[in-house]
Amino acid sequence: MDKSSGVGVLDKAVLVLSALEAGPASLAQLVQTTGLARPTAHRLAVALEYHRLVQRDTQGRFILGPRLAELAIAAGEDRLLAIAQPILTQLRDLTGESAQLYRRQGDVRVCVAAAERTSGLRDTVPVGAALPMTAGSAAQILLAWEEPDRLHRGLRGAKFTAAALSSVRRRGWAHSIGEREQGVGSVSAPIRGAGGRVIAAISVSGPLERLTRSPGRLHAAPVVAAAEKISESMRRSAA
Repeated sequence: MDKSSGVGVLDKAVLVLSALEAGPASLAQLVQTTGLARPTAHRLAVALEYHRLVQRDTQGRFILGPRLAELAIAAGEDRLLAIAQPILTQLRDLTGESAQLYRRQGDVRVCVAAAERTSGLRDTVPVGAALPMTAGSAAQILLAWEEPDRLHRGLRGAKFTAAALSSVRRRGWAHSIGEREQGVGSVSAPIRGAGGRVIAAISVSGPLERLTRSPGRLHAAPVVAAAEKISESMRRSAA
């Protein structure tokens, strides 16, 4: 089927944005993925960057820009957040711990939704907070199913190993014990979109006094169940 709109420059710009949906890309990677000539790919990426539809990560690679999220929220079409929020609240009530939803944006993971404990010791992660991709159970989830080259690049400077990510893929969840912040633990599981691709991570987090040194034993089952519930709702809404 012809996917051309008849407006060549727009079709090419969409090619660039679609290529970045898979993650950060250098100019050479954009050229390879889109099939565009190098000058054309560069000109479009820079123009999209001007309009904040594209931005650069700390390594100078192109990534999707903040304007896309702003437009999605304004249009009320961010299905993931709409589906996830009540499930985050249920997860918080079931575990007694703060629950968060993270998306990857370049070299960081961003908390895009949360349900906080109303009292007692909390591990507060504000919505909009950008945390490193080198520590924490959510970072493990967002990296574990990446393509091999991106996975290995992501392990540079990480507090977890390739062996740890292999275990994450095998059991379907990750936990962290003081990895991101001393005295804090967390458990995370993957949320999958079309084609089974990991698009987000759902987590519970709290002080180790409550989560113990084995947070997965306490909370892996409800976190995985919440992730599967969101993933299934995403699949149904896209059908």
